[in-house]
Amino acid sequence: MTFSSGNHAQAIALAGQLLNIPRVIVMPSDAPAVKRAATIGYGGEIVSYDRAREDREAIGHRLAAERGLTLIPPFDHPDIIAGQGTAARELFEDAGPLDVLLVPCGGGGLLSGSALAASAIAPGCRVIGVEPEAGDDATRSFRTRTVQKVENPRTVADGAMTPSLGRLTFPIIINSVADMATVDDPGLLRTMFYLWERLKMVVEPTGALGAAALLEGKVEAAGLRVGVIVSGGNVDLSQIAAWRALI
Repeated sequence: MTFSSGNHAQAIALAGQLLNIPRVIVMPSDAPAVKRAATIGYGGEIVSYDRAREDREAIGHRLAAERGLTLIPPFDHPDIIAGQGTAARELFEDAGPLDVLLVPCGGGGLLSGSALAASAIAPGCRVIGVEPEAGDDATRSFRTRTVQKVENPRTVADGAMTPSLGRLTFPIIINSVADMATVDDPGLLRTMFYLWERLKMVVEPTGALGAAALLEGKVEAAGLRVGVIVSGGNVDLSQIAAWRALI
């Protein structure tokens, strides 16, 4: 079982379906409908919670204990960090040396794994994590060298609404990431629609964070060889009109 706003939820639901084992997913009640539908479609049992009043981790640990299930967290686990880091590894293998790698950041699993991959394969590459401006806990943690939190940030990047970095991801980011950047929602949406319309890539807001930092000028990259991890394509198409209005 796990707790997730939707992307990790789908992965666990599908893995459980393939292995024919139970899978219970603790998801926020306001998770995008497309992510909830896909999780159910893969056979996951969804337990909803209220972001404002309840703690998803506490619910997950309680249900795991009550039902005798193994809890697989969405980012703060060695195997999850290593698995998510294969995205950067594959990019380095395909593209060769990079000067900068831009990576979306929520709880820091993908960013931690990418930074570790860069350290091993491309030590000259500067890895930069990118968060939504409203959910800048990792950026503040990076700057202060202490874990900072954020409570239910209002952002279109639902996959990056985690309250803080994890026990494992925080020290990895502090030691292996070169810098952090943030992007506001209008800039993030401008980039998302650009990726849709010009590159024909279906990407959700969270997945466009790294590209947004580049295209919105949040990272200096002139003359550099830049890699961008674009992660997450679970788009709630019913939100398009509302998103357009925010730009």
